[in-house]
Amino acid sequence: MAFVDDSKGYIATAGGARVEDYVALLKPRVMSLVVFTAIIGLLLAPGGINPAVGVIAILCIAIGAGGSGALNMWYDADIDAVMSRTANRPIPAGRVSRGEALAVGIICSGFSVAILGLATNLAAAALLAFTIFFYAVIYTMWLKRSTPQNIVIGGAAGAFPPMIGWAAVTGDISLPSIVLFLIIFLWTPPHFWALALYKQGDYGAAGIPMLPNVAGEPATKFQILLYSVILVGTTLLPVALHQSGWIYGAVAVVTGTTFVYLAARLYAAPDRLAMKQLARQLFTYSLSYLAVIFFALLVDHLALILGWWA
Repeated sequence: MAFVDDSKGYIATAGGARVEDYVALLKPRVMSLVVFTAIIGLLLAPGGINPAVGVIAILCIAIGAGGSGALNMWYDADIDAVMSRTANRPIPAGRVSRGEALAVGIICSGFSVAILGLATNLAAAALLAFTIFFYAVIYTMWLKRSTPQNIVIGGAAGAFPPMIGWAAVTGDISLPSIVLFLIIFLWTPPHFWALALYKQGDYGAAGIPMLPNVAGEPATKFQILLYSVILVGTTLLPVALHQSGWIYGAVAVVTGTTFVYLAARLYAAPDRLAMKQLARQLFTYSLSYLAVIFFALLVDHLALILGWWA
């Protein structure tokens, strides 16, 4: 059975949703990046953690990320329906109702925070709760539709997971975990603005004030290049602060140089077609870039433990 949600103007189903539709509500692709960076934060934290408790902590972070994703889809179903890359999400496609998505989001969010607090400590649980609130309320409900700086400020939500993993072990926030936060925080604008450059028609149709639609393409390309340079400089902080060694440093230099090169090519794009192609290239590269940077941190940490560098 289907019904029309008059407040949002699209069709939703009452029953009949498949398991994969509820899984899709949790944004599993986003969740995978959250889980990966949280694991790195947990493994890099000093002191160690009981493996079983560590697994519970990562599961809680994953469920919390899924809960915030479901809340995002619940609130954004109207604009998801008019964007090509999101039109087939469970709610606008009519496979899950908004009420079901809201229930999934609230249950997952509350459960994950409570269990993380019981399994680890209050600091980790509080950070997870704040992350969910930041993404679902501050970013989704406020920033996303009101300012072209939505991604800059809202990017903090995606930068908290390694801090949560760190706090699950140590019970506090310290400089190394803040550096992990900064790397993701500064990676987010060039990553999403590259996407926005070749998908700006979608964002324009949905009324989302992404930077290309508000400030124009030249300003966006400049901001991408600026943030890329600052990002690469920030990735060298672990070496400068003696938190990592030459293995991570070498990876950061090589991958960072490539990132800035792609951003510079985008900035100098001779025409709109080339701009869209180069924006897509930078966006694709940025996905693997973050994963490589964090994996290099882990490898470098293991090398230190094994005595490969001192």
